[in-house]
Amino acid sequence: MNRLHQWVCRSGGWQKFLEGQLLPWVLKDVELGRDLLEIGPGPGLTTDLLRPRVERLTTIEIDPGFAEPLKQRMDGTNVTVVQGDAAKMPFETGSFSALVCFTMLHHVPSPALQDCLLQEACRVLKPGGIFVGTDSIWSVPLWLFHLGDTLVAVNPRTLPARLEAAGFADVHIEAKKTRFRFSARRPN
Repeated sequence: MNRLHQWVCRSGGWQKFLEGQLLPWVLKDVELGRDLLEIGPGPGLTTDLLRPRVERLTTIEIDPGFAEPLKQRMDGTNVTVVQGDAAKMPFETGSFSALVCFTMLHHVPSPALQDCLLQEACRVLKPGGIFVGTDSIWSVPLWLFHLGDTLVAVNPRTLPARLEAAGFADVHIEAKKTRFRFSARRPN
């Protein structure tokens, strides 16, 4: 991430937005179960908001600059932080009751790797488990914000077919002007 992006993702304003708007919208009517996996937590602001909601929370973060400080900060809590690639997850098949990811899919550097991540998400979910998340919709301001950064925007109109190709069913997308949320289930 570029420096502006890193600063925003650690800011109090972003934390208030996550807590007051984004997480309530994405998690509305979602039962997370006991074992939650968060993909791409970055500095962990979402991790802080998720951990009181579940018995066990595991995060997987590719960037060691985010993973290591988060691991240290979460030591002694119900959170396990794994530094690794979500397109090649080191977890057993059927390990988690739910998966979440918040505004991180566009940081995966290619559609092919995004599809690998979606396949891995389906694999590590328990049968009947839910995958929910949100991401930004491409715009000029989003592109400008990501100068010197990875931006491979996910099209919310094509995401349902991509999730189904990854093995998911019961796919739902809700798009707003600048972002969308999604949910999908691993079949029983």
